[in-house]
Amino acid sequence: MITADSFPTPHLALRDPAQEQRVRQFAQQQAKFAEAIRVRVGADWRELSQPQRIETLRRTRRIITEWRYGLAAAAPGRLGAGNPLDPERFRTRIRDGQPRIDRLGYSGRLRLGAQWDEATRTYVGGETTPAHEIMLRYGQAAHERMDAAGAGDVLVNQVTLPNGRTLDGTRLMRGEQAQRIAAELVARCAARGRDVSRMETGGDPVYLVTADEHARALMVNHALALLAADRSLDPDHALPAVQAACYLLTEGPEMYKGADASTRVPVVAIGAILTGRALILEQDMDLRCLVYGQSAATVMPADLKLASSRMPRRDADGA
Repeated sequence: MITADSFPTPHLALRDPAQEQRVRQFAQQQAKFAEAIRVRVGADWRELSQPQRIETLRRTRRIITEWRYGLAAAAPGRLGAGNPLDPERFRTRIRDGQPRIDRLGYSGRLRLGAQWDEATRTYVGGETTPAHEIMLRYGQAAHERMDAAGAGDVLVNQVTLPNGRTLDGTRLMRGEQAQRIAAELVARCAARGRDVSRMETGGDPVYLVTADEHARALMVNHALALLAADRSLDPDHALPAVQAACYLLTEGPEMYKGADASTRVPVVAIGAILTGRALILEQDMDLRCLVYGQSAATVMPADLKLASSRMPRRDADGA
């Protein structure tokens, strides 16, 4: 049975001790939903053709998107400082020319009790939080990777598909390019009627910018094909298929928000069907994939930490 152990709370969500219990409950919600998917989809998974499995996965992802939107719509508000929570972003597709943009490095808004500083365009003071610390760590890791690659202000993740084709994935952007992308993000938020007077644009950030629509669609197609392939039904190939698909799904988000759940829930649910065990995800799975790149993030430390008992066979095959 899939439990909350499979969904360790991301440090990025730990921003306020007063909200910690609410945040940690999300693991239980994800586990309950993933278990329901495992039982329902796994009942006849092996009897379906590969095209039928792929269609089942697409339908399941649409269901997960609506489920995640419903949770956001029912939430009391966003955690920490920043623009108010907009549930519609959880079911709004990323458009070409308006990529999803995420900031790494110093994010003062993730500090507890920080105050806005107009001179630096950052939140300053307050107390550190796990969310603040992990953003600092991954910001530094991004800078180090870019330095080592001699990438200048832009490094593009090269994503290799199972057929050997290479695509341009997420871009890591810093320096002048970071300032350009920050200005673009501010303008987009303002156009949506958001108050941008206290959007953090200062500091020395690295921005993660999603790949173009065509590349992301190809990544998703190949990820679903990996999970649905007859080869993945063989225990010797199941975990590698799940690992590779997880990376591709992380690199190919479809919506502006909720990519964490739309990747983690199906990876755990379908991974349980294929491997017969409940995988335990890394709390920083998405950051590992996007910052370290494919060769470093496809296999993660938690992949070998599988739940000790196998899934009950009668649930997995409907017997």
